[in-house]
Amino acid sequence: MDFINFDLSQMDAAAVSELLAYHDSRYWDLNDPQISDARYDEIVERLRELDPDNPLLHRINTPQVSSDGKVHHQKAMLSLDKAYSLEALISWAEKYARTPDELLLVEPKYDGISANFDGKILSTRGDGEVGEDISGKIPLIELETPGYTGKIDRPVRGEIVIRDDDFKNIYSRIRKKDGGTYKNSRNAVAGIMTLKDILPMQMQGAKLTLVDYSLISRPVPLNELSRRWEELKTDFANLPYPMDGIVLKFADESFRESLGNTAHHPRGEIAYKFTNLSCQTTLLGVEWSFGKNCLTPVAELAPVELSGITIKRATLHNVQNIIDMDLQIGDTVTVERAGDVIPFIAGSTPGLLRTSPLITNCPECNTELIRRGPELCCPNKDCPGSRLQLLCAAIRNLGIERLGEPTVAKIMKKFGVLHLSGLFDLTVNDFLQLEGFAGKSAENLFKEIRKAKQVDDFQLLSALNIPGVGANIAKLILEKIPLDRLRSASETALAEIPGIGPERAKAVVSVLAERSDELDELLSALTIRSREAQTDLPGICFTGKMPEKRSFYEKLAKEHGYTPVDSVTAKTALLVAADVNEQSSKLKNARKLGVKIISLDEFSAMISGQNSPEQNSNQEFSDLPLFS
Repeated sequence: MDFINFDLSQMDAAAVSELLAYHDSRYWDLNDPQISDARYDEIVERLRELDPDNPLLHRINTPQVSSDGKVHHQKAMLSLDKAYSLEALISWAEKYARTPDELLLVEPKYDGISANFDGKILSTRGDGEVGEDISGKIPLIELETPGYTGKIDRPVRGEIVIRDDDFKNIYSRIRKKDGGTYKNSRNAVAGIMTLKDILPMQMQGAKLTLVDYSLISRPVPLNELSRRWEELKTDFANLPYPMDGIVLKFADESFRESLGNTAHHPRGEIAYKFTNLSCQTTLLGVEWSFGKNCLTPVAELAPVELSGITIKRATLHNVQNIIDMDLQIGDTVTVERAGDVIPFIAGSTPGLLRTSPLITNCPECNTELIRRGPELCCPNKDCPGSRLQLLCAAIRNLGIERLGEPTVAKIMKKFGVLHLSGLFDLTVNDFLQLEGFAGKSAENLFKEIRKAKQVDDFQLLSALNIPGVGANIAKLILEKIPLDRLRSASETALAEIPGIGPERAKAVVSVLAERSDELDELLSALTIRSREAQTDLPGICFTGKMPEKRSFYEKLAKEHGYTPVDSVTAKTALLVAADVNEQSSKLKNARKLGVKIISLDEFSAMISGQNSPEQNSNQEFSDLPLFS
């Protein structure tokens, strides 16, 4: 049998079963898969058609690890049933849902190794009932769970992975026993788990992450799932974790548990598997675009259709990826869409005429480029391309959505604005001088920038573009060290904060010292809301289909002194409904708890100053705060 180039339509159940057993062994036992996940899933589905009771379909597979013994799970760790289309997901949910608006939790399906920590022992899933003790790997593993990042110090069930940023920044320099590097993050996780001695990995700075399954969980009513599906897929595709699908489960845990289990999977959960369809085309060129701190290569492709979308461009990640793939212009490349969203180059075949896509000088300022790990960087701090991207990134972190890159480029050229602080000195008349701006558009942009002068402390810190410090890391830092004391903090104190470490700590100290004057200018121009000051802000929740995206209304609410929340509790101050007469779970819960309910029109009137507490203390909303 040809185990690689096979035609499932010509195979009977016995042949498909043999094929599946072979590839199970390659994937789980040898950690050396020979086919893509999508091709593997085709085998599984074909066997399910031909022989639905085949034991291979009901076996819970687990990777080989270096074990310190067996562990009996108090609660079984089962696999998940799978679906390959939105229609199949909705069909599954409607089969069990009690109402059309039954609340679901939508979560990433991480591509790593399932693990459980019971407070003492870390173990793999194993056969679902008995796993392998991998506590010896704990020194390499950082836990990410809601509200906490740090050492594994509490019971948790999740997935051991390597974050995408860690694989990019750390694993390019980590060597295996044979001196080679790991091809991808999943191979690295599986390979490290087979090691009896992890000291060489520790000495090289290897890091794994145990992601709590509940860390990222989006509540979505069943009747909104179809409308929000593409938005959710895009949201998850941008997360910094390797994923091979999306998990759906009923939010009501008691109800979910009441549905019971099969021998293979719980009935109250299901996994949507990414298909990662692929096709082949020709690499026509490589465009080097500016990121915040490096140049990013983007493949220019001969147009090709993939799952209904015409693909002309695809990410190449970094210069090291081009070198590792020996990729050159004129090659035939295999294009996949990760999570059916982001196109990327998965492989290549040398073409007849090949030209190197690598560059040596900055395309913007002609400075000789340098390598920083896997990245290609321009060392010129005054490079216009780098400055533009840094300023755009800072603007995004402050939430100024109307100000896109083309307009920022015009502002830099016209008014010489190089730093964020200069943006707040501009007037409506200044914007009227920009090409494409008239009275209304100039006024709207001025208003949005003015609103952004009230920002959260973590937004300001992330807007400084410190390497490795985005919004989430900024929150971790400011939870321990307030913004007004941050510049006097030592590298040691910062490095001790869970999730920060010495490299980020060094970057924070260096950038704050280098850009101290700029930070002072921003502190003078902005009103900073500290995280501590926001803990008592009233919660506001939104429900129903609204004209704009939910994030639009949540941003308005934040600007007027509310904290957006995803669910209605007794502490929620206000529920805004697209239709106050609907019978959604949020509306039912609000009525039960006595939470004030208003329509979207009433909310819009309230935040625009109509019916505000200041104008009429007898109005219905007079007991609600409005910080405008």
